[in-house]
Amino acid sequence: MQTHPFLHKIRSLLSYRLFTNILFIILAIIVFGVLYGNVKPKTLDISLYEEAPATIRAPKTVTDEEETEKKVELAVSEVGKVYTPKEGVINNSVTLLSSLIDSVLEVKKESEPTVQKDETENPRTAINTADQLKKLKTKLPTNKNNNVTKTLNDKILTTLLNSSEEELERVENVVSTQMKVIMENKVKEEDLEEARLNLEQRIATFFKDDLLKASVALGNVAMEPTEYYNEEKTEELKKRARDNVLPVKILEGVVIVKDGVLITPEIYETLEKLGILENTYSKKPIIGLGIFIIVIISTLYYFFYTLEVTEERKQNYLILTSIIFVISLLIMKIVGLMEQLDINDIAFIFPAAFTGMILRILLNERIAMLMVFILAACSSIVFSKPFSGGFDIELAIYTLFSGVSGVLFLVSRNQRSNILRAGIYVALVNILILAFLVLLSNAQYSNSEYVYYLVFALVSGISSSILTIGFLPFFEAGFGILSSMRLVELSSPTQPLLKKLLTDAPGTYHHSVMVANLAEAACESIGANGLLARVGCYYHDAGKSKRPHFFIENQMNMENPHDRISPETSRDVIINHASDGGKMLRKHKLPKEIVDIAEQHHGTTLLKYFYYKAKEQGKDVKEEDYRYPGPKPQTIETAVISIADSVEAAVRSKKSPTQDEIKQLIQSIVQERLQDGQFNECDITLKQLETVKYSLYETLNGIFHPRIEYPELQAEGEEK
Repeated sequence: MQTHPFLHKIRSLLSYRLFTNILFIILAIIVFGVLYGNVKPKTLDISLYEEAPATIRAPKTVTDEEETEKKVELAVSEVGKVYTPKEGVINNSVTLLSSLIDSVLEVKKESEPTVQKDETENPRTAINTADQLKKLKTKLPTNKNNNVTKTLNDKILTTLLNSSEEELERVENVVSTQMKVIMENKVKEEDLEEARLNLEQRIATFFKDDLLKASVALGNVAMEPTEYYNEEKTEELKKRARDNVLPVKILEGVVIVKDGVLITPEIYETLEKLGILENTYSKKPIIGLGIFIIVIISTLYYFFYTLEVTEERKQNYLILTSIIFVISLLIMKIVGLMEQLDINDIAFIFPAAFTGMILRILLNERIAMLMVFILAACSSIVFSKPFSGGFDIELAIYTLFSGVSGVLFLVSRNQRSNILRAGIYVALVNILILAFLVLLSNAQYSNSEYVYYLVFALVSGISSSILTIGFLPFFEAGFGILSSMRLVELSSPTQPLLKKLLTDAPGTYHHSVMVANLAEAACESIGANGLLARVGCYYHDAGKSKRPHFFIENQMNMENPHDRISPETSRDVIINHASDGGKMLRKHKLPKEIVDIAEQHHGTTLLKYFYYKAKEQGKDVKEEDYRYPGPKPQTIETAVISIADSVEAAVRSKKSPTQDEIKQLIQSIVQERLQDGQFNECDITLKQLETVKYSLYETLNGIFHPRIEYPELQAEGEEK
């Protein structure tokens, strides 16, 4: 590949890394500029209490966070508290009440009573209250609120001590009975005070004054909640209720406000939630696009970094790939703008296979496949729907399969007709993919819409091949790319230089064809470019057409002109055919690879015949004066051609060479080139040279195989 002079001049001023980084930065900026309009949120300049300029629909589905939160709060508030019943609490309360009464009775029995008369002359038990109160406090249980005496004050305890045994038993029976009735109806923690009031009301009819107060106090001490609040289970139910709430969404396509309707605060708030007002502009899509471009550039950088070619070739590949990628993006953008024509799904007309096909021809399959995947990702953004920051997955699938099929169907790249054929195959794949997408959506389409889809698929495939054929010559000329198709064109006998060679130097032309057969087979045997070797051989001796009769293959029935001139003049004529050929090829603007073959196929080999002729004439000659100027072969193809050229000439000089003679000639020529260092500047290996020798031997044996000699026919009437 040959770089454009302008790019070559720029690259010569910069280092490889700097030049490559600048290329990637420029590519990133261009891609960002092309995709920016598709990811930038579309906004409306509209104010509160203003009439809607048009019917506004939701451009995308969004979650109404505020309404969703209200719905969640309502669901959580409807979850009641969960209470866990406490087993045996009623018996415990009754037992506690009985224990309190028993403690009072026990203290009363332990005290020695004194009989006296009260004001009514009734006998009463005189009690040493202070001592009894002290004893009672020591007997009261302490497992309720740490100490019962904190709830039952001295007045209450004194009342109980002053009460008779019958009264205490009556207190125990009444309070325990009413307390059971209340507690059996379930008493929650927060309802305990209400239950105590209910108990007071129930026993009020049974007691009076101080004894009533004492009874109420005993009930308050003994009564406990029968059910306790279970915070863990309550929170679990609240969480379940919260999780079961479905988000409130504003669905895509829903009419938010009709044309001419006043923008109310509710409508304005909905538009804000959708993010389509100018004051709700979001930078998130721009940041997302930046990340997307970083991924693309990083992928390309890694791919080209690991590419096993020279730095110059890497840069040429990168420049060419970037240009084709940008052209494809611009075409994609133009097709995207065509959607404003209100033609449904016109985006399917995009020539998705163009990028893969032209890169497959100009570079290789790996680069073509990589760019097809990147282009498919870009298409999902370019063809995304207005106002939405989403992706068009259908177009991405369509672009991907169309591009991949373009690369796969372009098996043969030697003729332009194959590109058109591949485009037709791509069109068929497009039809299948569109059928898959249309049928899978299960939507209703009219017959005219089906026809549209069919036309879009056909135009996409065929236009991909047309664009490939149209752009191909420009890239081949601009980058000096020698594609297989270009090589086939150069091999045509109708090419001006080949016609000139055939007319002016037919012997050389025949020699070139023979060398081409040998070199192509040898190159293909070692994995080199056989087609390049064949075409290069056709032109490698083009310089001989300038003075054809000075070369032995063109001297038919004529005197050898070298017999009349000095060895120095003969040397100049013979050696100059390489440089003359290079000039002629450049003049006709042939690819650099062909020019290099013409100039390098003799390397710096010695023109032995005229060198020794000059020495025999007693002249003081230097060996370097009789060597070709070079350079030495720089590629494997040129090295193989140099061997094939010499081998063909040597074998042709033999009248009837045997197989052993052919093998010996090949061996000696290769060995001589190795010893002379002619292959020091190319990558050919000794193993490859052995394969080349075997290939040349097999091909030449097929050409110079022994033939049966048939007896001459006797003249008619002659005796046998």
